Amino acid sequence: MTTTLLQSDLPGLHLLHSGKVRDVYALPGNELLIVASDRLSAFDVVLPDPIPGKGEMLCQISNFWFGKTEHLLPNHLTGRAVAGMLPVGTDVALYAKRSVVAKRLKPVPIEAIARGYLIGSGWKDYQRTGRVSEIMLQDGLRQAEQLREPIFTPSTKAAAGAHDENIGFDEVVDAIGADLAEQVRAATLAIYKYAADYAATRGILIADTKLEFGTDENGRLLVMDEMLTPDSSRFWPADTYSVGTSPPSYDKQFVRDYLETLDWNKTVPGPRVPAEVIEGTRAKYAEALQRLAGIVLE
Repeated sequence: MTTTLLQSDLPGLHLLHSGKVRDVYALPGNELLIVASDRLSAFDVVLPDPIPGKGEMLCQISNFWFGKTEHLLPNHLTGRAVAGMLPVGTDVALYAKRSVVAKRLKPVPIEAIARGYLIGSGWKDYQRTGRVSEIMLQDGLRQAEQLREPIFTPSTKAAAGAHDENIGFDEVVDAIGADLAEQVRAATLAIYKYAADYAATRGILIADTKLEFGTDENGRLLVMDEMLTPDSSRFWPADTYSVGTSPPSYDKQFVRDYLETLDWNKTVPGPRVPAEVIEGTRAKYAEALQRLAGIVLE
């Protein structure tokens, strides 16, 4: 059965961080228990209504991609069973499909974004300046148009309630150093290209994606948190893709499009979301999981 979890509750485990979607707990041995809740964020604001089963779907699709891309870059998964890490008396079924035991890494303090199509904040920046993250693009591009080559367009990691801001590569170098910046850019583009090629065989276009990276005690770069999910990516059905408009998608763009119809200034508190939008979003996540990974969650 699909579970619903708005806020995790694991007595005896130390809660390190409660983010927009994930709750992170400390475990012995420099490891973490990461729980994907059913919270939904849009425009960097957590909305009051959960999407039932969303955390399970996010966790399962991330695990699928971590497995498929580990030949490109190692990831934070330890492979340890979640059940053995939960406090006695915990409902294991509530957490089993939405949690992972992960290595504790030093986060790289940027959002690593790859774009293969011009949409979202990238499209808005291009309309104003002809650039995205200081990268000059050719004239005459239309909304949702595929770029000649995918580009690396990093952004800041904003605090809760604030908005991420697109930045140039030079600012990434200033923040984390030239060597690590080059590694992050190369890994982001390699993972995006590999995933986009695979998704295309399943009838899905990956317009863009955001990745999170961390370094271990030896300074080795690993990919962490989530990977190529409907929360961190735009997935478009290839058979309905059309340039010049915002294409229908398998991701939370469905919610964003609804929110854009409201008189809301995109700050806390977020508005309530109608039941039909919640169910429509859940269905889109489920379809993406099935089409990409062949996984069906009841």
